[in-house]
Formats: sequence, C-alpha cells, structure tokens
Amino acid sequence: MSKHLNTKLSILMPAYNEEKTIAEIIKRIDHVDLKRFGIDKELIIVDDGSKDQTVDIVKKLMSKYVYIRFIRHKKNRGKGGAIKTAVRHSTGDILIVQDADLEYDPKDYIRCIMPIIKGKAKVVYGSRRLNKRNKQYSGLSFYLGGVGITLFFNLLFFTRLTDEPTCYKTFRADVLKNIKIRGNKFDWEPEVTAKLVKKGIKIHEVPIRYYPRSEKDGKKIRWKDGLDAILTMIKYRFVD
Repeated sequence: MSKHLNTKLSILMPAYNEEKTIAEIIKRIDHVDLKRFGIDKELIIVDDGSKDQTVDIVKKLMSKYVYIRFIRHKKNRGKGGAIKTAVRHSTGDILIVQDADLEYDPKDYIRCIMPIIKGKAKVVYGSRRLNKRNKQYSGLSFYLGGVGITLFFNLLFFTRLTDEPTCYKTFRADVLKNIKIRGNKFDWEPEVTAKLVKKGIKIHEVPIRYYPRSEKDGKKIRWKDGLDAILTMIKYRFVD
C-alpha cells in the first residue's frame, strides 16, 4: 500500500462501562491530525452491553464528531466479539484497535500505520516494551503476565515479539478480514496473532506510549484471561 489521498483509517473501539474515560479518549482521537498525511478516519464504537452512561455519552458526541459510527450490543459479548462487529462495519484501508480508556495514546497512530502505508508491513503491533520510557505498570502481576504470555507465544511459534497482548494491533484491512476469528473475549488477541504467524505474515513492531490503569480504575483483564490466552495459543498452534 502506498500513500494516497484516499487512504482511510478505521479505529475499532470496543466499550464496556467506560463512562469515566470515553469522552476524553474520543477528544484525543479527534486531536490527531491525520489529514496532513492524506488519511481520513472513521471511529467505530461498539458498546458491548454497558450498564452505565457510556451509550448516552457517545450519542451526545456523535453530532460533534461526525466520523463516529456507533453500534450497540444488547448483551455483553466480550472484547473479541465487539471487535469482530467493528471489523464488519469498517470501511477503511487500515484497521487499528483502540480501547475506550486512556492507557494508549492516539498520537501513536501515525507510528503504527506508516509502515503499512509505505508498503513495508501488512501488520504492525505497537509495543509497550520497546519504549523504554514506559516505567509504569498496572501492577507486577499484570506486567509479568504480559511478559509471560509473549514469551510463551515466542516459544510456541518461533517468533521474536516483544508485546503480544498489546492493544494497538494495526492491520491492512484485507488481511484481518480474511482471518476467521472464533474467540469473543480477550482470547481473540492470541488467536489472531497465531493465525497471522501461521499464514506467514510478518508482524512489525514499533514503540508506543503506555499509561496503565489499575483494577480500581476499571482495568478489566484478570488472571483467568491470561490462562485462556495460553490455552488459545496451544490450540491454534496445532489447529486452524
């Protein structure tokens, strides 16, 4: 893919009970100037059965941010389920996953998508580990969990990734849309990574900023999700 005026970035945002942060992350996305690179954007927000004011907040903001597309799940399906819905509704040439909290900085979009625009990669992962300025973590267990999952993935698939469970996974649209994802929760992440590697698609990594939140602040991933990730890796190492 080469740089051209018709390039569009689809930002895929699953949201579940994010009333405290969703307005601010939308504001930060809006402040990212992609036009100067010849890139349009659409923000596809999939509310995954929120029980707080997330839906009302997004609906109020849609008149201000006209590039928002909003889909609502009546029942919670999980992060993977929300992302799959967002992918189906996307119209962009490039897709990037964005959480509805403030852990990841939309200013890093350009860093993530430029290798795809320049034709140097089909998939880019934003790595928290490659940015040595990222000194803060949600807690020791979260840090060790992320490092352990990445190490286990590398051992299973003979890769050299530094941050497999990162949120900022960026894809050329045709690549992701041609991968059948079965997982509906956090297990979608190791599944998509495994299937990319098995297809022979190289994952390019770039350093990104990271501002972790704690469980008290609303972090939703738990130790069980880490176990599910490991089991998912083992499964897709041997089956499709």
